[in-house]
Amino acid sequence: MTNISIIVGAPNEYSRLNGILDFITNLLQEKGIDYETINVHTLPAEDLIQANFDSEAITRANKIVKNSTGVVILTPVYKASYSGILKTFLDLLPQKGLEDKVILPLILGGTFGHLLAIQYALIPVLSVLGATTITNGVYTIDQQIERAGENKFVINEEAQQRLNKGLESFIKLI
Repeated sequence: MTNISIIVGAPNEYSRLNGILDFITNLLQEKGIDYETINVHTLPAEDLIQANFDSEAITRANKIVKNSTGVVILTPVYKASYSGILKTFLDLLPQKGLEDKVILPLILGGTFGHLLAIQYALIPVLSVLGATTITNGVYTIDQQIERAGENKFVINEEAQQRLNKGLESFIKLI
């Protein structure tokens, strides 16, 4: 079975980004595709901030990425770029940690005004990490994800269609 790692750069478990995560993981389960999720906010903050490459948690997370054929990266947009917490984790990946992997960037922003954050902020960093096969990312605005209580979310139909299409293209390449 194909193994996918999902790196989530949300600051907490209450982010609307988790609605996208739930949607994607449900689709992967329906297709019988193995995946492992790395919620960066649950990694030891001290290890992230102090760049502790030898940390057991960081080493375990890096191994998940290393053993995957595809990597889904989820991040909110802050200040026209990906989240700082995601950056701290990407800095701890090996120099070519994304080489020979298919990458699907999924970004959540407040407006479509930051749509180019995928192209001009995230993709250059992924490329430096060795990624050469980066599928068309999917940008979703937070108004397309409604809170349904108890950390549950409802994604509107148009956003679901774009996420589904992005995931289908990604799966074809892995």
